[in-house]
Amino acid sequence: MSSGFKHIKKGNICSAKGFLSGSIYSGIKSPGLEKKDIGIIYSEHNCVSAGTFTQNSIVSPSVTWTKSTIDKGNIRAIVANSGCANTSVGEQGFIDAKEMALITSKALDLDLDSVAVASTGIIGVELPMALMRKYIPQIEISKNDGNGFARSILTTDKRTKEMAVSFDIGESKVTIGGVSKGSGMIHPNMATMLAFITTDIDINESILKNVLTNAVNKSFNQISVDGDQSTNDTVLILANGQAKNKKINTEEEAETFASALNEVCIFLAKEIARDGEGNTRLIEATVNGAKSQKDANKSSRSIVSSNLVKTAVYGRDPNWGRIMMAVGASEIELEESKIEIFVNDIQIVAEGKTTPYNNQSVVIAMNQDLIRLTVNLNIGKSSGTAWGSELTEEYVVFNSAYTT
Repeated sequence: MSSGFKHIKKGNICSAKGFLSGSIYSGIKSPGLEKKDIGIIYSEHNCVSAGTFTQNSIVSPSVTWTKSTIDKGNIRAIVANSGCANTSVGEQGFIDAKEMALITSKALDLDLDSVAVASTGIIGVELPMALMRKYIPQIEISKNDGNGFARSILTTDKRTKEMAVSFDIGESKVTIGGVSKGSGMIHPNMATMLAFITTDIDINESILKNVLTNAVNKSFNQISVDGDQSTNDTVLILANGQAKNKKINTEEEAETFASALNEVCIFLAKEIARDGEGNTRLIEATVNGAKSQKDANKSSRSIVSSNLVKTAVYGRDPNWGRIMMAVGASEIELEESKIEIFVNDIQIVAEGKTTPYNNQSVVIAMNQDLIRLTVNLNIGKSSGTAWGSELTEEYVVFNSAYTT
């Protein structure tokens, strides 16, 4: 944990002051132990908010609704469902997303435009609105259901993904809580993922938007599981000012907050990559010495996005040619004769060609839960890191029968 940030034990979306959540099982998903499929996040106070969304040309109407709420005002509540993506269902999708928001606004006594909607699950299926009408009003919100909300947004995930940190600004204690979901259809420009962040900091809205965009670029836009970009990606942050800190109005004043938010977002993004369908290990690719930050980010993403790199990691095969290929495929500026490659700190390439190493030592190193692939380009000062998962037989089998 970074210096100055306190990791909150069992921290979640309700860790920040003034935030509550609730969840329920309605039957959208198949039943199971402790399953939930609708959840609500609610702020007891007015918020400023910001969001980033999918760049897929096919967009869920739930995303369309939420983007419109941010444009009109500031969000105070989020209602999310899992099991149904509300995508590719025609005009009915927006009608249903708006009704989800309306049902929630009435249950919480809020303005309609202050309720965001998020959906995740199977594409091409309409939201079961009879279930929404029955169960959303039954959701009981409290300070104690953070983990319940985390379970309500899961699809093929094997576990919840939650984190909270606190830090001081002057004499005020500020808290950031986060939750995310994602396991498959994960690729840069976010993923089939939802991520919600709450904070009690008092901050200018435009500064909040800038800080969130920068954090997403360093985290959720740097992960890849399978190369497929979702239709429903949403990252939302709500800030209700209840830390009572001196209001943050400039980028300089926001530096500590930005560092803490980066940490939360990177943790949640890495957990998504680690939890990739059929995955058992996390790939972390770092490119150092690039000419620009853009090149460093792009080439590191290219490494974790390569199916050949993913299968090599799965097979514990130190086939460094695949890493070299992936860096070159990113089409960044480089000098082949200056490239160095390391696998879990063992150097296997120097001056662009193989260097003597013990093959069995590298194979053993690749049995670890975290596989670190480091590429030094040695032509600049910029570094970028991306995260991904191996590609396994289990992933292929699971996704060959996803709806059956």
